[in-house]
Amino acid sequence: MTAYDIVIRPIITERAMAGAAGKKYVFEVAKGAGKVEIKKAVEEIFGVKVAAVNTLTVPGKEKRMGAGRPGMTKAWKKAYVQLTPDSKTIEFFEGMV
Repeated sequence: MTAYDIVIRPIITERAMAGAAGKKYVFEVAKGAGKVEIKKAVEEIFGVKVAAVNTLTVPGKEKRMGAGRPGMTKAWKKAYVQLTPDSKTIEFFEGMV
């Protein structure tokens, strides 16, 4: 698995952007990825130093399409990545704040 298979996309929400000021970023990651793999992938992709990684699994929600039977959205994994104080910031998030 490459680094780009592990880190799927950044999460761009108001709450996630508030954390970006303190060098804390949020990503959607592969379900099978562990904290160490996520740390290495973020360091490789963005060239930063990661201090800590917290993960959680977001459960799927029940959704309806018209009058038919309800279906489920997919469950996915979220990672909160805290950078070290001496690390540079991730430029991708700079214009979003």
